Order: sequence, then structure tokens, then C-alpha cells
Amino acid sequence: MIVLAVVIAFVIAALSGLVLIPMMRKLHFGATIYEEGPAWQKSKNGTPLMGGFMFIIGSVISLVVCMAIYNSGNSGSQTMTLKLLSAVMFALLNGFIGFLDDYIKAVRKDREGLTPGQKMIMQFVLAAAFLAALYGLGDVSTAIRFPFIGELDLWIFYYPIMMLVLVYLTNAVNLTDGVDGLCGSVTVVYCAIMLIIFLHLKDMEHALFAAALAGGVMGFLVWNLHPAKIFMGDTGSMFLGGAVCAMGFVLHEHVVLAFAALLYIAEALSVVIQVSYFKITKRKYGEGRRIFKMTPIHHHFEMSGFSENKIVITFSLFALITGAIAVVMHIYG
Repeated sequence: MIVLAVVIAFVIAALSGLVLIPMMRKLHFGATIYEEGPAWQKSKNGTPLMGGFMFIIGSVISLVVCMAIYNSGNSGSQTMTLKLLSAVMFALLNGFIGFLDDYIKAVRKDREGLTPGQKMIMQFVLAAAFLAALYGLGDVSTAIRFPFIGELDLWIFYYPIMMLVLVYLTNAVNLTDGVDGLCGSVTVVYCAIMLIIFLHLKDMEHALFAAALAGGVMGFLVWNLHPAKIFMGDTGSMFLGGAVCAMGFVLHEHVVLAFAALLYIAEALSVVIQVSYFKITKRKYGEGRRIFKMTPIHHHFEMSGFSENKIVITFSLFALITGAIAVVMHIYG
């Protein structure tokens, strides 16, 4: 079933590029590269956007088909099925926010897209709804488990903190999309890690979700590895952000999630560090200073001479190492 989920999603996503890429070119739904980015990125101006539809469609169809087959021969848990539905809806609705952003940029030619305030309001509403769904399905614990150490109960503060975590991590995945093939490759690694954990838990519903998503993203990478023929856009990266969060939160193992998603977290943290340091030094010296050449941090490596392929390989290996630590924590911690 796992192999079938990967194959179906891969084939649908890869083949959909034959239709989606020409369609996006015809509609002039292309990326606009601005002056503040690396100079060599300007050659990508006009590359079709919204390629995220390829793996969204592929993974969802694959998941539906495989779940139907799986449930026809097994008496699955209704609670786990509802948790899976909540996870998929959280990912899809985040993808819808990304689509609105892409649409405004591509059709209205507004480089800003949705305002930060508009995005945040929608993301916090989604985060609250997702946490409420998990609570209603029996995840009522407010404790965080630290592998090999113990638990810390956050009591009523758990929910506002976790809302912040959901919004931060979703946007962190979004920020990782800035080099050909990077966000997709790292997400395939993340899905593989989560697949191992779900199989260890005998949670076939979410294992199929991880497998289908990995297959869909690999199909997309056929077109997105350097030189990219299409970008996933916020449509894709926000969907992936929602999926990454959802898979991690159904485990209710927050430290394990942090290590599995550490690459995404570091990408967003580099932006926070850069902006904070710039503001502090501007206030102190009258001129803002920078720690990194450019953020998110993959652009720092790019401007330091790393090729896009080298960044993808290096960052994916980092994600694999931290993901392996997450697996060890889950199994032995």
C-alpha cells in the first residue's frame, strides 16, 4: 500500500506537468524576480507559478484511492480517519491561502500579494481550528514530552503556544522555497522520516498520507529541479507547510517534530536573527548591519558560491541527519 501510494502520486504529479506548465505560460502566471534577490536569479523571471497544484492533486488522489483500498480490507479506526481528514484539510486550507497570494501576484501584478496581516489572521484561525479538531478527537494532553527526560505540562498556555508554533512552522516551510528543488527535496526527506515513525506506530492512515505526499513531491521535482521549469509558488509551499505541521502534531511529540523539521526552523530563524540584528545595530550605530549575506539562509550559501544543486544536496543531508535523530528519539526516548 505504501509503494502504491508513492507510485500513484508520483505518476499523476509528473504527468500533470505536461498540462499545467503550458497552461501557466499561456495565462502568463509567471514569477517576478525583484532587484533585492541575487542577480543570477533574474534569469528565472517569468517561470510559471502554482506548480504546487501538481503534488496537491497527485497526493490527494493517491491518498483517497489507497485509503479506499485499505479500508475495504481492514476495519480502520474512525478516530484516526477523522484525524487524517483534519490534517489534509489543514494542509489544503493553508494551500488556499497560498493560492490567494499567488493569484494576486500573478494576475493583479501586485508584488506584495496578501498583506502580512491578512495572512496571519487566516493562519491563526486555521491553527485554532486544527487544534480544536485534535482536541475534539481525543488529543486533550497539554504536556510536551522531552525524550529521555520527562514531560512538561503547559496547562492552559499549551494552546496559544502551539498556535504560534503552527503558524511559525508553516511559514518556515514557505521560506524554504527559494532555490530550485530545495523545499521539495527537504520535504521528501521529512515525509520519509514521518513514514518510518507512523509505520512504527502502526498508524497506516497517516503513513499513507506521508507516502502519498512524498510521491507527489517527487513527481513535481521532475519539473522543479535545477533548472526549474515551474515553481511551486505559495500555493505549494503553504500546502506543504500545513502538511508538515499536521503530520507532526497528530503525533503529539513536539520535540521529535522539532528535530524532524529542524531545517525549516533554521531557515525561518535566520530571517528572525537577521532582521533583529539589523534593527538593533541601526538603533545603536545609525546604520543597520547584517550577519548573513542574505536570508533565508539558503541565499547566504548561494551568495557564498554554492550552486543550487549543492545547496539542495547539503540541506537535504542536514534534514536527513536531524530526521534520523528524531526517529531515534521517538523509538528509544
